[in-house]
Formats: sequence, C-alpha cells, structure tokens
Amino acid sequence: MIEFLTDAFSELQQQLFELLVQPLVFALGGGNLLEDAFSATGILLVGMLQIAVMLLVIRSLERWRPVEPLADKAAVRVDVIYTLIHRLGLFKLLMFFSIDPLWDGLSGAARMAGVPSMQLDALWPGVSDIPWVSFFLYLLVFDLVNYWLHRGQHAWNWWWALHALHHSQRQMTMWSDNRNHLLDDMLRDAAFVVLARLIGVEPGQFVALVAVSQLLESLQHANVRVWFGPLFERVLVSPRYHRLHHSIGIGHESEGRGTLGGHNFAVLFPIWDIIFGTANFELRWDSTGVRDQLPDEGGRDYGRGFWAQQWLGLGRLFGRR
Repeated sequence: MIEFLTDAFSELQQQLFELLVQPLVFALGGGNLLEDAFSATGILLVGMLQIAVMLLVIRSLERWRPVEPLADKAAVRVDVIYTLIHRLGLFKLLMFFSIDPLWDGLSGAARMAGVPSMQLDALWPGVSDIPWVSFFLYLLVFDLVNYWLHRGQHAWNWWWALHALHHSQRQMTMWSDNRNHLLDDMLRDAAFVVLARLIGVEPGQFVALVAVSQLLESLQHANVRVWFGPLFERVLVSPRYHRLHHSIGIGHESEGRGTLGGHNFAVLFPIWDIIFGTANFELRWDSTGVRDQLPDEGGRDYGRGFWAQQWLGLGRLFGRR
C-alpha cells in the first residue's frame, strides 16, 4: 500500500513538474535550478493535497459540530493567507534563499572536518527496513523536540512576543495552525532542518513528517467540538485538548495571572505533557485568545491584516508595542 501511494505521488509530481514548473523555470532563466525546482514541485503537491483534505474532511467536521459560530470571518480569511503561504511552499522558498545555504555550508564544513553523520533508525537492527516503524521513530523524536520548542515559546518573553500572534486568534478554525510571525516560523524551521540533518532524515521522509504533522495540527485547531475519549485523549492531541492550550489565561499563563507558562504544549502526542507535568485533560470548551486582548485588560492590538500582524509582532519583540 505504501509503495502504491509513493509511486502515485511520484507520478503526479513528475507530471506537474513537466507541465507547469519546468517551463516556468526555463522561462525565468533558471535552468541551473531544475533539481531544486523538482523538489519544490513535491512540496507544492503535498500542500495541494493537504488543502484538499482540509476542505473535504476537516471543514465538514467544522460544519457538523462547531464549537462556536464564526462572528469574525475577516480574521479567518487572514489565517487562510498564512496557510497558503506555508502549505504551497512560499515560506519554504524564503527559507531556501535565506537559511538553507547557511546549513548547507555548515554541513559541508562538518563533513570536511570528519564529523560523523548519524542515522537514527540504524541504531536498531532492522528498523530501517520497515518504513512505517522508521517513520514513527522520527515522528516521535521530532514531536519531543517540538514540545520543548513550544515550551520555550511560552517561557521566554522575547519568544512569546512573537508567538503571541498565534494565540491572538479569537475565532480558531482549521486555518489557524499557520497563523505565526514569520520570524517565529524561521526559528522553528531552522531548528528542525538542523535536527533532520543531525539524525539522518532523508529529504522525502522529512517532507512526509512535516505533512503529517501539519494535517493533524489543522485538525487540532479546527472549530469542532470533538475529543477522543478518556483513553485516546492521552494518545493523540485532539481539538479539545489543543483548544484548552489556546484558552484565555490557561494556555499561556501559569502560577498566577500574567505569568508566562500554560498547559498542553504537546504538538502530536500528549505523553510529553503527561511526563513533564503540563497536561490538562479537563473537558471544557473555553474562549480563545490572549488575556491582554480583553478590553478590561488593556485591549492590546495584535493587528487585523497580515502585514499589520507582522509589524506589531516586531514591535512587541523590541518593546515598542
């Protein structure tokens, strides 16, 4: 089954590349970038498939059992822009021209210096021969690192100044996952690129890891009154579990009003919250947002449009907003 899906995807990627991307690259005089363009075609195709699943499956769930009616559709439309930028590869293009060359240079220097490379799934004999086991192993490692990065976003004032944009959405939907400051995303993506190279994740496998994570995160942010029951709620992060992370005062505060912290930082697997004492399994559906947005708490402006949100994020970072 996995081989069939892989072959079907490769065929679609080849057709899309030959019909659309390759002629465009030649027209722009980028014949020396064909290999990179082919890889970008794969990212574009993955993003298109993700959006199709979101519209066909997750959007149907939101219509079936919403947590709340959408009173501010304009705010949701801005989230759609964030999703298209990330899922269709525009953000990856930014990374390609800015961060990736740096890591390529560092990786090359490490190899020249004789620094050995690591293949995580080779530490256990036979694991690399079973694709789904190898994939899950890498997914688990990525999720653990993601948990601690997420804790950092909520623990350090400078990082929270950027990450607060993600929490400022008062109308959470399946589009809200990618509502992040671009600098925040660059920091996290850089960390995962380094991690992937350190533990030997293949490029194709890296794309698959990101795609699976993103789809699950879209479901977690969905405006849907769904939880996975007392047992499976502790196995996989549900929309209810993650909504509590976005709840005003609970998701971004701990040890008293205004103190950075929170609960339910796990991105895919709640086991990390359980192990490190940050899990909250209360069955509740609170309003989402950041406390200082409320009129009686100062009414801080996080911006209505994409560029306003990015500018205000930098202002918070440098103490001007």
